Amino acid sequence: MNSSGNTTGQHMPATYYCSTLHGSDAYDGRSPERPLRSLQALSALALGPGDRLLLERGSAFANDCLHLHGVHGSAEAPIVIDAYGEGPLPRIDANGEGLWFQDYGTELDNPLHRRRGYVSSAVLLFDCDGIELNHLAMTNRGRPRDAAYNDLDTMNRTGVAVVAQNAGTLRHICLRALDVRHVHGNVYDKHMNNGGIYFTAFKPLDEAATGIARYDDVLIEDCYVEDVNRWGIAVAYTAYCAHFMTPEISDEVIARYGATRVVVRGNYVKDPGGDAITTMYCDRPLIEYNVSDGAGRQINKTDYAESDFGRVAAAVWPWKCKNALFQFNEVFRTRYHGGENQDGQAFDADWGDGTIYQYNYSHDNEGGCLMVCGAEAVNTVFRYNISQNDDRAMVLPADSPLAYIYNNTFYMKPGVPFLATNSQSVGPTVIENNLLIAAGDTPTPQNWYNDVTRYENNLFCGFADLPDGSGNRAAGPCLQAPGTGGTGGPDGPALATLDGYRLTADSPARGAGVPVPGAGARDFFGHQLSGVPSIGADQG
Repeated sequence: MNSSGNTTGQHMPATYYCSTLHGSDAYDGRSPERPLRSLQALSALALGPGDRLLLERGSAFANDCLHLHGVHGSAEAPIVIDAYGEGPLPRIDANGEGLWFQDYGTELDNPLHRRRGYVSSAVLLFDCDGIELNHLAMTNRGRPRDAAYNDLDTMNRTGVAVVAQNAGTLRHICLRALDVRHVHGNVYDKHMNNGGIYFTAFKPLDEAATGIARYDDVLIEDCYVEDVNRWGIAVAYTAYCAHFMTPEISDEVIARYGATRVVVRGNYVKDPGGDAITTMYCDRPLIEYNVSDGAGRQINKTDYAESDFGRVAAAVWPWKCKNALFQFNEVFRTRYHGGENQDGQAFDADWGDGTIYQYNYSHDNEGGCLMVCGAEAVNTVFRYNISQNDDRAMVLPADSPLAYIYNNTFYMKPGVPFLATNSQSVGPTVIENNLLIAAGDTPTPQNWYNDVTRYENNLFCGFADLPDGSGNRAAGPCLQAPGTGGTGGPDGPALATLDGYRLTADSPARGAGVPVPGAGARDFFGHQLSGVPSIGADQG
């Protein structure tokens, strides 16, 4: 007989209730009047497709955790974990409980990364799929009284940890409207399940029997993530990283070993200790309409004091992905800490193949707007984006191969360079159809790195000199009200505040661009592309 009392082997979906307000683990949990009391009791249920686990709003599950192992629903009949009743979201306060042991089963792409050890997670989905997790809050703070918060061996902690290992491809895992705060894990451990929401894939114990551990159909949407170490949201570091050692990533490799149909949308990530949102080893992931505020908070020599390895963080970026698409995101206040964080950019086209950033808004990032990072950051495109008052530099090509940067609008603080690097050399870029505006009353001199950079058909306002290349020219005012973009928050990016970056009626940028092959279908403001292009992010 299964958990629903059916003797035929056919699972009959059931709904279970759990409440700290008036529940008891002596109840059966099958009605709101007789709910279970603990998440441990909820975790012990034999679950199947169509089941629902409902936590009462206003409940606070202290020193508790929801850990599911080998539980399978489907996209058509998902296991839904959600809230019921009135009041604030039900909250899981793990407080360092919910321990499990993580082991990738192989060395990682850099052997200095920690790959095994104990993790505390408020929610753990281990070899589970067909799961929809909605409308829950969670924290995971607290440490031994005399322990240093930045010790190398501080416990790794997560709000939500998702693990694939011994069940082949895990399909349909959706996390929606979660509130994940105050997860005080280990600031050093990049690839443990460590931070707000973290997906990983381990080496199976018997791959021939179970298949390759990977994900298909992942959605992380409308979540609030604040004050978490180390990562905000990460999907999905894999034990199969050794198959991704070439700059170009073949369709066969990424389809076999990578995560497919990954969407990260509409999330707000505030003050993560390190990076805000990263997709890793994903095939054509879509990252859109997210807001990152204050990434890299602890990537400095005070909080990150016990090691020089890995003291780098950017906000929103891919690692070893194929054709990752980042669009309609807002990133601001990413920390550089005066160089103690060696990165600090809003966007980082890191090692990967075919990264596209389009229709994004960055502003007030201490480390700059865009980094193109390293020899394996191939086929990078950055187009129709707006940068406002970013510091350090607009673009940092760091020992990188050729990247294409066109039809962007950069509103630059006085004295900030357009190009720089945080590596040994400036990589080659094609800079085309961009509108660069230097704020301030004194024209800004620049090192344009003409030896490695091709400038074509850009418009420059407020600069003391122009780079080499055809079609580059100086101009006066071209935009309606540059520098007036607003700031987004939990309700979404402030994209609607950027009308000041539309071209004036008589702007010299109008119709002054040159066609770029494969330039996309629309501009920053939604205008469909047709005819002779303009210069900058507005094609209207």
